[in-house]
Amino acid sequence: MIMQALSDPQFLAMVLAGIAAVATVFTVALPLIANDNLDKRMKAVAVERDRIRARERERLSRQNRGSLRSRPAERIRQFVEQFKLSDWLGTETAKMQLMQAGFRGQKSEYTFLVFRLVLPISFTLITGFYLFFVDDFDLSLIIQLGIVIVAAYIGIKAPEIFLRNAMQKRQMSIRRAWPDALDLLLICAESGSSMEQAFRRVSTEIGRASIALAEELALTTAELSYLPERRQAYENLAERTGLESVKAVSTALIQAERYGTPIGQALRVLAQESRDQRMNEAEKKAAALPPKLTVPMILFFLPVLFAVIMTPALIQVFDWR
Repeated sequence: MIMQALSDPQFLAMVLAGIAAVATVFTVALPLIANDNLDKRMKAVAVERDRIRARERERLSRQNRGSLRSRPAERIRQFVEQFKLSDWLGTETAKMQLMQAGFRGQKSEYTFLVFRLVLPISFTLITGFYLFFVDDFDLSLIIQLGIVIVAAYIGIKAPEIFLRNAMQKRQMSIRRAWPDALDLLLICAESGSSMEQAFRRVSTEIGRASIALAEELALTTAELSYLPERRQAYENLAERTGLESVKAVSTALIQAERYGTPIGQALRVLAQESRDQRMNEAEKKAAALPPKLTVPMILFFLPVLFAVIMTPALIQVFDWR
């Protein structure tokens, strides 16, 4: 029945019309229902700042007490290492990707692992049940098993694809707003502000352009205040973003902290390099646009153009006959 419906032109036209109507309504209503996530993300940053503060206080108190007690987290870590669950489910790579995608804490990691475990099993069971008990579409057993294997593979890769897309989208947001943030940071540094005050001010101002960058700068401000080494805060900023431009700025800040070199000229040069890099990426996308438009033009524009040009001539030929 499903194959007959898919082969019916009228049914396909109705489905496409419905999809077009839903897409139109969604496009019109999206600006009305869109909310500003800046306040929510900044509240999450405040929670992360409190967590860093509590962690550092606990570390200091533990060092002062000289306590060597084993905590439950240590036993869980030993269990994971003993059975190599991190290698099996890829948590070592996923943990960095989760951090770069903006998902922090053990809750996000556990959720990702649950989806990596549940989705393949669910996709396999649902696909197998439908093919073997509901409708086999007159397919052979080998093809049915192949479809089940493909469904399991999709279930395995779906969480990774979602995480990779979220990470790339967040990095794109940070990359676009990074040159402006460097300009603001340069102004604050040349005005005599400390790095904590500069990062705090820039995180407040850059939130309109990139919520992700504002969140990262606010976390860096918290780490500069609570971590024992400021170098670690700059390195954490580079690791959380995963961008080479941010890593270059972090290296410049670390060198300025270590050797006392002026930071103004370095920030000015890095800001210009970031702008040039952003312009080069835009030019690269513009240069790659004509080849990408070739196939759509051949498939969609040229037939319509030929129809518009040839139809009047064909009408005249048929009328002359």
